[in-house]
Amino acid sequence: MTSRKESTECFVYITLPGQTESVTAGRFELTKDRRGNGLGRFVYGKSYLTRADVVAIDPVELKLSGDTYETARLNGVFGALRDAGPDYWGRRVIEKHAGVPQLGELDYLLNSADDRAGALGFGLGQQPPAPRRKFNKTIELARLQQIAEALMREEDVKTEEAAQVQDLMLLGTSMGGARPKAVVEDNEGLWVAKFNRPDDRWNNTRVEHAMLELAKSCGVSVAASRIETIAGKDVLLIKRFDREKTERGYTKSRMISGLTLVRAEESAEMRDRWSYVLMAEELRRVVKEPKRDAPELFRRMTFNALISNLDDHPRNHALIAREREWQLSPAYDITPSPIISQDHRDLAMEAGDQGRFANAKNLLSQHARFLLEEKQAKAIVSEMTEHVRATWYDIVRGQGVTEKDAEVIKGAFVYEGFLRE
Repeated sequence: MTSRKESTECFVYITLPGQTESVTAGRFELTKDRRGNGLGRFVYGKSYLTRADVVAIDPVELKLSGDTYETARLNGVFGALRDAGPDYWGRRVIEKHAGVPQLGELDYLLNSADDRAGALGFGLGQQPPAPRRKFNKTIELARLQQIAEALMREEDVKTEEAAQVQDLMLLGTSMGGARPKAVVEDNEGLWVAKFNRPDDRWNNTRVEHAMLELAKSCGVSVAASRIETIAGKDVLLIKRFDREKTERGYTKSRMISGLTLVRAEESAEMRDRWSYVLMAEELRRVVKEPKRDAPELFRRMTFNALISNLDDHPRNHALIAREREWQLSPAYDITPSPIISQDHRDLAMEAGDQGRFANAKNLLSQHARFLLEEKQAKAIVSEMTEHVRATWYDIVRGQGVTEKDAEVIKGAFVYEGFLRE
């Protein structure tokens, strides 16, 4: 338990489309209900609602109105707010920085860095602070990797610059996932730097980069990425698709996860709404171009099945809004899982009439929900199947994955049960 009093309310800031500085959108309060469970309340500020350029925080739970919104899901934190908070790795860094083993949900939001995903911010002052201008530079990757490795080993970073060292890592606590990461900057803009772990079965950074390249060759829209090798160690850099560099600073895109879109709980035990089909239906209600984004989601579902990406949970999908309108974000966090079974593999989310079964017939069973005719859906599955089967090895090796690692992951691609009736 935390050794200090937890925060119970804060202001929520937002960077409006095309702007580089935040305004105050509303106030969030987190209390407990009679059973001791988290209960969250949010209300938009009256002055914010009167702005000519006002936008909703998200298109699902926090639509524009003067109402007081309440939620008991996700420990009382609205999905869009939780999406702007730290992931597992970020929470670990924040706990290390705070010197306590656990914080309250609101404190994780307040202690997260300015480079959080999306366009939201949190603070105790009614007026938002000026945007932080300092970001880690790509030339600091070696130092960042050393810090990450020390944190993974549960070591204290004992240097004369301990606080500054922790701050370096606190600049990178967003964008989802449990892998060690930081946000870095170069002349092109901001990137998420993802580091390998000592217990990785293969060179994860190179394999993940190769999967993004393979997905792109299959017609999937993916985040830009590249590999940097620092002191003999590979680092994966993924371009921040929710940021755009301008002469005035960075503009920010609003962003919500697939988990928020389908109003789902995070734990695997409560994943009855973890569903591509449901996600497609909800997506069609809120995006500007559903005839583009729903078929794109079908492609991603198919690709995940073809490479046995069994970690395709709702947090690994997102919507973004660069202007007023929402759209499916580029794909990210795509990794293969070379498990033994050749008969049956399950995705993390339901894909069709046979639940989570990563099988072509199952994927096709709900094609209409993705705004595809049966003939179109079958062509997509057939073409992607043949392309992955024919090119995965060359693409993987072409991105610097070793022959040994390629051999380890080869069982992930187009497993036998995928095409069985």
